[in-house]
Formats: sequence, structure tokens, C-alpha cells
Amino acid sequence: MGKTFREWAPEQGLLLPPSVMDFVPVGHLAHFVRELVVETLDLSEIVGAYDEVRGSPPYHPAMMTALLLYSYSQGVYSSRRMARSCEERVDFMAVTGLGKPDFRTISEFRRRHLKALSELFMQVLRLCREAGMVKLGHVALDGTKVAANASKHKAMSYGRMKAAEEKLEAEVQGWFEKARRVDEQEDRELGADRRGDELPAWVIDKQRRLEKIREVRAALEAKAKEEEGGSADSDPPSRRRGRPRQRPKGTPAESAQRNFTDPDSGIMKTPDGFKQCYNAQAAVDASSQVIVGEDVSGCATDRNQLVPMLDRVEEQSRSKPRELSADSDYCTEVALETLEARQVRGYVATGKQLHGADAPTAGRTIVTGTFRNRMKRRLTRAGRRSRYRLRKQTVEPVFGQIKQARGFRQFLLRGIEKVRGEWALVCTAHNLLKLAAAAA
Repeated sequence: MGKTFREWAPEQGLLLPPSVMDFVPVGHLAHFVRELVVETLDLSEIVGAYDEVRGSPPYHPAMMTALLLYSYSQGVYSSRRMARSCEERVDFMAVTGLGKPDFRTISEFRRRHLKALSELFMQVLRLCREAGMVKLGHVALDGTKVAANASKHKAMSYGRMKAAEEKLEAEVQGWFEKARRVDEQEDRELGADRRGDELPAWVIDKQRRLEKIREVRAALEAKAKEEEGGSADSDPPSRRRGRPRQRPKGTPAESAQRNFTDPDSGIMKTPDGFKQCYNAQAAVDASSQVIVGEDVSGCATDRNQLVPMLDRVEEQSRSKPRELSADSDYCTEVALETLEARQVRGYVATGKQLHGADAPTAGRTIVTGTFRNRMKRRLTRAGRRSRYRLRKQTVEPVFGQIKQARGFRQFLLRGIEKVRGEWALVCTAHNLLKLAAAAA
């Protein structure tokens, strides 16, 4: 007698239609995200944008919002992959209720409501705070380089711009002069009422490239003037050391680059070499690894980011942290002075941390300034007991979860405002996962 197997008849129809509630087990993240969007989140700004009565009914904004948040929590960021998942994955079907929006619908919904979607970060953060997950006792701040949707080979340095501009201008002028002579010759040969005055397409393309180079060069010069004017979070000119200025004030360095595809991004050093990137910032609560403040910068350095990020934490969390830790890239006199003025106890490294050391040391860095000296004494005096030790174990695992576990290594959108909205969605999905784990 042979072994009896369970019946397998995939072509057989079901007596009763299945429910999407049964597609995934009870307690699955798909149920949590769907119910959270429907019952808790305020989507009035998104729903209110649909005021046109005519046309076919669109997909419900709540369903589309739940789809985006769940997709980001699963490491699915492409609109095409989202659309394919709605057709192939039962967990996505449980979120959409068997809805199958195409990738253009998903992409357009994200583009149209990106600002409102990014503001959901504050709503989810408020839920985390109500659940007791946000203590703001110790907040760790750090930045990570995320690739921009642009190639570094589409960038040009300021020095090359000047040389290319002069060369192209002379070349274009030569072509115009040649075209004028040809026009005059053709007028004599063919008559004034005959065609023959059109410029070749390659002349027009060169002219457009020259105009683009001039536009980008002007943007670099404007940025240099703004930086030379001094920022609110940099050391005063009297404390600057080193060689005297080698170029006129307000003039970009010859090596200063700007990308033609995404001008807001910049060339930044990553573990894989130099890439076109954005600097994504996150402030993380040490008690739960919930992100309590987020932002994006187009500058490779974190030097001027501490005070703006402290403002973001207070704005998005509705409260200020008691303690804040950050690495040496954030250490400036103005930043340390601001922490003391706002009564936030800071643990900011004044120099690079040696491998295996318990607390950061200045090494061969010359530490000057009252606030830096105070911070250095605070970190070295505590030794192994220094609260600075919480920084690595708080913020760096969050970047690991976002970039390694969920595969977010490159922005899909271009432009600083759109990238900020995309990063807010990524951080919202991270906090949703933390909230779901705490509620389980």
C-alpha cells in the first residue's frame, strides 16, 4: 500500500471567495500598516487634494499611502517593483485589498503628495512617543552618504568650466561667423528670397551646452559667496588657522564641482570610493532606536549640521533631548555653545577616536576654544563610563538596518526637496517597524 498524500488540485475553484484578511497570518506587518493608515493617521491633506468630480474614480489615497509605507518597510522602493508585488505577493494583496495600481499611478501619487507623505513622519513619531518608546534621554546624531540618482561623470569642476566656456564660446562664435559668410554667399548665388539660413543642429547643441555651463558656473559662484559670508554654525574668522587665502573672496575653488543631472547633490567619499551622493542625517533615541529627527544635506561634511538637526529634533519631537552625542565631524565652537545655551548635555568628540580606545581623543589635533576644552575634559574624565559610548550602538545600527537589511542605498528622486521627502518616507517606515515590534 502506497503512501497517501494530501490532495493537490490548484485548478479547482473555491466554494467561497477568499478574504484578504486570510492571505497573511494574524499579527503580520501588512495588517498593522493597513489598519494604522485607515484608523490612526490623518490623511486629510492628501484626500483634500482630490477636488475634481469629473473623470474615473482614482485609487483610494489611504490604500496608496498604505502601499507606499508597507513597500518602504519591505525594502521595495521602485514603483515598478511595487506594482509587480501587488500582482505576485500575498502580503501586498492584503494591504491593497487585491488592488493592482500600475507603476505610473504609484509614481505619480508619490510625486504629487510627497510633501504630505513626508509629514507622516511626525505622526508616526508621535505614536511612538505615546507608546513610551521615545524618551529623549540620550539622542545620537550621525550622517550617512546615500547615492544620488546621478552619475559623478556628469559633473564638471569650476576650473574645467572656465576653460570649456572659453573654448566653446570661441567655437560657437566661429560657427556663427562661418554661417553668416555662407548665408551671404548663398544669398548672392540663390537670391535673397531662397532658404539657406538655418543653423546646423550641432551648432545649436553646442550653444545649449555653453548656456548650461554658464548657468552651473554662476550657481557655483553664488554658493561660494554664500559660504564665504559665513554660516551660523561655523567657527568665527578670528579662530581660523592655516595658510592665507589663495583666491579672491567669493570665488569657487578650481576643484569645486557641480553635477548637471542633480545639481543639489555632491561628490562625496564613501567606503566604495567617491560617488555622487547626498548626506542623509538622522537623530536616534537611544532607548528604542526610533528616529526622532531627520534631514538631508547636499554637503559632504557634517560640520554645520548639529544645530540644524537639534532644531529638527525639537520641531519633529515637540521636545528637546536631555543628552546628545555626535562624532568629531560635528564639533565646532558654535555647536558646543548652542548645546550649552539650550541646556542639552553634549557628548561631542573633539578629535578622532583611536581604534580600541574607550573615549575619543584629540590625537595630534590642536584643541582650542573654551567649549572644546570643556568637552574634551568631559569625555576624557569619564573614560569607560562616558555617555559618548552610546553613540555607535544607537545610530549606526539604524543606518545598517536601512541600507543593508532593507537595501536603501540610492535615492530615486532628484533635487534636494524631493530627496528630503524620500528620506522622510524611509525614516517613517523604519519607525513603523519599531512601533509594530513594540506592539507585538
